[in-house]
Amino acid sequence: MVDTPTDAVAATPVQFGRYAPAQRTILHLSDTHLLDGGRLLGGRYDTAANLARTLGALERLSIRPDAIVFTGDLTDLGEPGAYTALRAAVEPVAARLGAPVIWVAGNHDERSALRAGLLDAPPTDEPVMGVWDLGGLRLVALDSTVPGWHHGDLDPAQLDWLRAVLSEPAPLGTILALHHPPLPSHIPFFDILELRHQDEFAAGIAGSDVRAIIAGHLHYSTAGTFAGIPVSVASATCYTMNLQRPPAEVNGMDAGQSFHLVHVYDDTITHAVVPVVEEATADYFSAEWIERMAALSPQERLEAFSRKPV
Repeated sequence: MVDTPTDAVAATPVQFGRYAPAQRTILHLSDTHLLDGGRLLGGRYDTAANLARTLGALERLSIRPDAIVFTGDLTDLGEPGAYTALRAAVEPVAARLGAPVIWVAGNHDERSALRAGLLDAPPTDEPVMGVWDLGGLRLVALDSTVPGWHHGDLDPAQLDWLRAVLSEPAPLGTILALHHPPLPSHIPFFDILELRHQDEFAAGIAGSDVRAIIAGHLHYSTAGTFAGIPVSVASATCYTMNLQRPPAEVNGMDAGQSFHLVHVYDDTITHAVVPVVEEATADYFSAEWIERMAALSPQERLEAFSRKPV
């Protein structure tokens, strides 16, 4: 694990173009599927090692995010020991980055064990929901799990609660986080496990300040819209789906793991896919290069960086 000292965190970025620096930054991860005792998932995937590599990549960003959000399937079997291991791996990284961790329940999780192991809350089977104020940006965690099943749903009580939360707009708007995305899947049979009662969900957020929905569940990155709202699905840290194969034959592979770097601007939200790799890269750009560009006038920057050589 990379231990990033606090003085290594990047300074406030310079505005080089049309857009001012992002107002808020979120790290969005999903589907860690940890097992108690570090057992291999399916006898093949080392989910603990893959999570450790992902957390190392988070720290190499050298930024201070406003939150780290895990959108479900935190464990594979809901084992108390797996939640303990997850917390032990993530919380020191979050502390070094100075960011709160937001845990969202997934269909492989067990509400009671999740509450006790990650939230220090009474071990009940009530939905795991919450609201966070990230400096004016509201993040709402929903619980789309259905105890005893793998498909998703949001019951009327949860939708009533959501409508009450959204009744007053937040200064920077709202992001919803849940496990099951309200999107069709590239993999046809995955739709058996889709989020149900999507029309009721759409009605519950209509006219609200919801600016984005983030989710997991699919084990590959994808995006779309739901009720006119952008939806972004993060891939898994444990294993990903090999979409090179025909849709009916897609299966998992121990490659392509990634997470999303979410930037919240005045008028838009971007979701960048960050690969979890440690490959050698070029060394053309650097903090010193950025400093030199910042010292130039806008026209000088165009001359230095935009003009093609004759």
